Amino acid sequence: MVNSASFWRVWLICCLVAQWVGGQPSRAPDIAKVDRVPESLPAKNASDGAISTRKDARTITLKIPAPRGQIVDREGAAIAQNRVAYQVALQFRQFENADRDFVVSWARTRLDALQLIVKKLTPKTDEELYNHYKNRRWLPLLVTSQLDEKEAHAIESKLSAGLVLQPIYCREYPHGELASHIIGYSGSVGKLPTGPINFNEPLWEESEGRAGLEKFFNEQLTGDAGMKRLLFDESGNKLLEEQVKRPRPGGTLVTTLNLQWQMLAEKTLRNGCKRGAFVVIDVVTGEVLVMASRPSFDLNRFIPGINDVDFKRLNDDPSQPLFGRAFQSVYPPASSFKPIVALAALNNGKVTENSEIYCPASITIGRTVMRNWSKTPEGSINVKRALARSCNTWFYQVGIDVGHSAFLNVARRLGFGEKTGLPLIGESPGLVPSDEWMLKNEKRRILDGDTANLAIGQGSLLASPLQVAQAMAGIANGGALPKLQLIRQVQDTRGRVVKAAIPERKNWLGIDPKAVEIVHKGMSDVVNGPGGTGSAAQLSYTTLCGKTGTAQWGPPAKEQRLAWFAGFLPEDNPRYSFAVLYEGSPGETVSGGRMAAPMVKKFFEGIKDDIKEIIAPPKKALVVVDEHAPESGNENIPKAIPKDPDAADSESESPAPDKSAGGNVLKALPVEPLRSDQAPPEELTPEESPPEKPRAIRAIPVGDNEVIEKGVEEP
Repeated sequence: MVNSASFWRVWLICCLVAQWVGGQPSRAPDIAKVDRVPESLPAKNASDGAISTRKDARTITLKIPAPRGQIVDREGAAIAQNRVAYQVALQFRQFENADRDFVVSWARTRLDALQLIVKKLTPKTDEELYNHYKNRRWLPLLVTSQLDEKEAHAIESKLSAGLVLQPIYCREYPHGELASHIIGYSGSVGKLPTGPINFNEPLWEESEGRAGLEKFFNEQLTGDAGMKRLLFDESGNKLLEEQVKRPRPGGTLVTTLNLQWQMLAEKTLRNGCKRGAFVVIDVVTGEVLVMASRPSFDLNRFIPGINDVDFKRLNDDPSQPLFGRAFQSVYPPASSFKPIVALAALNNGKVTENSEIYCPASITIGRTVMRNWSKTPEGSINVKRALARSCNTWFYQVGIDVGHSAFLNVARRLGFGEKTGLPLIGESPGLVPSDEWMLKNEKRRILDGDTANLAIGQGSLLASPLQVAQAMAGIANGGALPKLQLIRQVQDTRGRVVKAAIPERKNWLGIDPKAVEIVHKGMSDVVNGPGGTGSAAQLSYTTLCGKTGTAQWGPPAKEQRLAWFAGFLPEDNPRYSFAVLYEGSPGETVSGGRMAAPMVKKFFEGIKDDIKEIIAPPKKALVVVDEHAPESGNENIPKAIPKDPDAADSESESPAPDKSAGGNVLKALPVEPLRSDQAPPEELTPEESPPEKPRAIRAIPVGDNEVIEKGVEEP
């Protein structure tokens, strides 16, 4: 055992060695000077060594969250992108006197001063302040919510020592409510740790998709995180800060939406109804160009997170702004369903183009009197006139004659009763009843009264506006139902196409082309013929075919009705199908011809120049003569220019293979908002863009590519 004298002798030698290695004698801490930085510190670096214990020295490895990929429209205009936001943070020093009261007092002094210049402070308890110093003092403690660039610059010069601005990536939706039910939003993966620092923990809160395309394509939109390493000495001085790996942003999602058309559709709904939906589909490719629901909500309210009070207000709103009526809701399709019954009757030979059926103001089926929307008998009319006048009594009789199985099977081939297959969260499949369904739910098979009701789009038949627009695309095509597309391309960080949509057929319709032609003519008469119920949708530059509809909807006590207008254009070579829904208020008198049709006219007249250019017949090719060709006896015969086999067809909707990349990589669609800038965030100034374009954002350096970010029908 070591005796007392030997112990004290060893202790004294160790103290002398420690003083010699440390280069200065030990002394009691000067409490008055702990809050001041010494004028000069001995130069140190990461290779400095010591034999004394450095309990406050740290080597820290942190994760740099990657920015999420962009979501853009078909032309590359940003719908969801990133921006740089800021948060004020407390940056503790290594105090000589680190007792709890001193640390809390130091922090409170700065927070009290900050409260005078920032209103977005995040409350911190004394325990939180001291625990952060004890466990995490090498890292900043975020004490405010997110500030935009303007707010950050306004307070930067007013921040006292110990307060710093911390830049972070933040999701941004430059058009707010635009296509909110489709795009969805992102949210925080979880709060930052509060205990001891872990290896590779994030510098700020990471995000993930929570709804819509943000959630459906979360994997593709999530980038690769970077890595940062920090080294501190025993005095809390930073010896080393290096970025071991740069973050790489997520891929770009190119949707089929047309931003300008979507904006116009949403504006049309705002001006035309309190609640409704608008869908436009390309008949040729199946691409969805417009899918709008009203009311909507601002996606930016969910960034970085929505509080409980605001979310409850949105969720409890009786108009249900969180509900995407275009694809999540289902309604009786009403008389927009009548062209399907007409197709089945013509295809089965139950009626012909010129055969006439007498149509009174009402007919009796069993004990039930079923009426037309007009109290005046229509007389004897053919199928085209029945469509133009939307005569209920004609369809009652023909529906029963054809049989419910025949026209409901056509409806199924046109997409009713099942989801469209689009990447939509919460899409409703709708309902096409069958005898089995009726036995299970109504304890009987489908009777004649049910058939008559189904023939005018009432009863248990239910569909979303998206399904109605899809069915109109099939009717317009005549031969097949196109498979719908909402995503045009998925591009990786370098702009390479990793996935591209190709136009596909979903179902063969099996309908006689002559029957299709007759129905097209009848739907044209709805808008352009004498006495048509949809004349309010007539366009100045092309022939639009449509069908009005007015449905009884909801509990009878509410007396609530819907107004529809659905169809396609132009008549001679259909390119676009559409469906518009007007959801009436309880007790409101509505009709498809008066409420929905005018919205269709306003929308398509608003994009008149676009439509005219698209549907115009191809121009004749210019004659190009090769001046260097040898003369011959046929000088007046133009020389044909051989087609470049590697050139993409200018009229093709799908991208051509990139031969320079081996023939297997598709060329990316232009994505204009993708920018490149190497400057750090604090040195950049955002660029102002035209009103219709999103605003450019500043970047934190990332990867090789820097990101800047019962049935009543009325006319």
